[in-house]
Amino acid sequence: MDKDPRNRQVAAKPADSSPALQDRATLVEWLHARSNAARWGLSRERFGLALERSVGKRLATGALTPANLEEYLGALHLEDLALASACIEGSQEAWEHFYAAYRNYLRAAAAAILRRDSASAEACELADSLFAELYGLAGGKGGERSLFRYFHGRSSLKTWLRAILAQRHIDSIRANRRFEELPEDDAQDARQTTLATPQLPLADPHRQRYLTLFTRALAAAFEQLEPQENETLRLYYAEEKTLAEIGRLLGEHESSVSRHLDRTRRKLRDKVEHLLRQGSAAANGSAAQPGLSDAEIALCFEYCAEDSPIDLEKLLPRSKSPGPGAGKRPS
Repeated sequence: MDKDPRNRQVAAKPADSSPALQDRATLVEWLHARSNAARWGLSRERFGLALERSVGKRLATGALTPANLEEYLGALHLEDLALASACIEGSQEAWEHFYAAYRNYLRAAAAAILRRDSASAEACELADSLFAELYGLAGGKGGERSLFRYFHGRSSLKTWLRAILAQRHIDSIRANRRFEELPEDDAQDARQTTLATPQLPLADPHRQRYLTLFTRALAAAFEQLEPQENETLRLYYAEEKTLAEIGRLLGEHESSVSRHLDRTRRKLRDKVEHLLRQGSAAANGSAAQPGLSDAEIALCFEYCAEDSPIDLEKLLPRSKSPGPGAGKRPS
């Protein structure tokens, strides 16, 4: 049975460890076991490198500190991260599993983005074209160019794949519009330049707009929650208290706090999606914002997960009179 690494002595430093994970060999070993990475023949050292990439990306945003490193790593979608890492390493078993488990999902997601049938040629083309980039066939050696390098496990693999599909669809629309406006000679030059230039992931020029819209929708969604729901979220995310600590403060059992958190997160996500989908009218000097499509909403969530621009202290202010057991909810 896996044990909490915090209750075990730290073993020798693993190979290729980063400053963030040095002296954390026992933690890496525990996470490796939880991820079921051995199923794909992925060693602890190689899985550790995937964890380092994830930690490094998060540290770069300033949203992670050594104090909450273990909590961050424990909250990752470890099995998805192990599968993606094994695919990068070229594991045939991992690729066969990925193809069998995700091909139909990708086509269904593409169909939802395009608003077509999942068996349509357009949906199949959008979904299947992603496999070449995931395999790393756009150039490079082995998995060095695979898009899986950009998966860090913060969201589920399905959520990440859907966001990639949405981005590809939006990029395609923008590219088609640009070429439609170009004279034929200029369009030919642009095509030749594109073919001669290595294809790397491009920054989305609308990224900041999506982040702003998401933040506004999230703030409005928080206002629609019950005070007790906001208080639980504040204690867990803003004050980083454990479920047991929250239970003692609110007079609830730890398992009840966990259930309420899950229910509140789902409720909050549904509200945010609804607000983004309906858009907003002009108010206080701000222009009206049209509703977003499902593809754009998926990008909002993905960009927020990557950039973490949310000021939780501001969105989740301290309750004036929480009190132990105040507003206790039925389990």
